Amino acid sequence: MNYKRIISVLLILMLTLSMVACNNDVANNQADETAETTESTDTQYTEQVELEEKVVIYSTHGEAMLELVADEFTKATGVEVEFINLKGELADRVRAEKENPQSDVMFGGSSAVFMELQEEDLFEAYAPSWNDKVDELFKDKDNFWIGTIQTPVMICYNTDVITEEDAPKDWADLTNPALEGQLVFRNALSSSARATYSSLLQQFEANDDLENGWAYLSALDGNTKQYYSSGSMMFQAIGRQEAGVTFATLNSIVDNKVNNNIPLEIVNAESGSPIITDGIAMIKNAKNPNAAKAFIDFAGSAEMQAMLANEFNRMPTNKDAFASSPEWMAEIVIAPMNVDWAALAITSSEWMQQWDTEVKDANKDAE
Repeated sequence: MNYKRIISVLLILMLTLSMVACNNDVANNQADETAETTESTDTQYTEQVELEEKVVIYSTHGEAMLELVADEFTKATGVEVEFINLKGELADRVRAEKENPQSDVMFGGSSAVFMELQEEDLFEAYAPSWNDKVDELFKDKDNFWIGTIQTPVMICYNTDVITEEDAPKDWADLTNPALEGQLVFRNALSSSARATYSSLLQQFEANDDLENGWAYLSALDGNTKQYYSSGSMMFQAIGRQEAGVTFATLNSIVDNKVNNNIPLEIVNAESGSPIITDGIAMIKNAKNPNAAKAFIDFAGSAEMQAMLANEFNRMPTNKDAFASSPEWMAEIVIAPMNVDWAALAITSSEWMQQWDTEVKDANKDAE
């Protein structure tokens, strides 16, 4: 028997097994490091600095959505969230507290409102961890605010009331005499309605034709049956077939189509649809600055935006969130209306006051 050969073979086998074990250890170590890196990325807002015990949020978002974000943030960080839903009073409240801020973060409201308040030096610049995942259209170039939700405002109609042939194809069609009494809209207390009326008027201004812009809004009012302060009341009227056409935020249209079984058809307007950016910003001289930055990191993360997309049909601005969002959000192609939101931040309030006092028929306001 050749013992030397047997010993050589055994030594080779032992060496091979040793190398395999080493390679496995390296692979496992790399996997562990990758997991640690991923975990660190997901929880960087808790590891970078020591966070304060609470963060105060002023918002325009609904209670259910705020509670979800707040609860998830507290689970992730241990930081208590105090939020106040201020709706149309949000901007005025932030202004009033400029010298002694009582909030840390402004969460919600259109980009035009954020631009207004930015000019008044009410925000602290901060670029969140997801900043590079957001298109330039949805954020401030100097990082004073950034969008967490993109909100297209689109025309829709009840297919049991309006046929496809008679349905409007664009915003100009809403003044067609054939649609008289078939339109119901939100009043200008709604931020989406303010943005839409102002955006439509701006299209005429861009062509040095503002006079015809006001004539268009007057004709639109002539076809309007009712104005509502509540979106739910407006859609109830559409569902009861009291009118056939409206415009609303895309998420509201989808909600009412899916959850309330209203046979709604969405119109991708030929001239484009206004796309409102719901933003978030850190209040200047916030009392809880570290927790404020952590909340902004969290609220706009792909995971949180995808959660809001699935729970509330809110379309993300973070590109990474679409992979886990409802399929229709990634599939729908919306033609954006050419809107100068910075200019609207200056003119919108004056225009809407004129619309409210000189154009809108106050007798059409719903109680």
